[in-house]
Amino acid sequence: MRKIVLAAAAAGAALTLAACSEATEEAATEAADSAMADAESVAEDATATAEGAMEDGAAAVEGAADATAEAAGDAANAVAGEAEEAAADAEAATE
Repeated sequence: MRKIVLAAAAAGAALTLAACSEATEEAATEAADSAMADAESVAEDATATAEGAMEDGAAAVEGAADATAEAAGDAANAVAGEAEEAAADAEAATE
């Protein structure tokens, strides 16, 4: 009789542990799914931030290139103007 009661108690304990194990497994699965969703969200945000920074950098480089080209054009015009003045002065001096 004791053995039957002991076996029944052991079977009950085993069923309780099995139920707890299933609940724990489900909770762990849910936690892993949630962590994966959070990681995906962070990765998407990081990608969007990087894309925005690249666009801003490209715009800055383009602006700097335009400014450099304009400054070079202004310098070339100034040199050409000085050369024309020097040529005119030289021609006037020979007359």
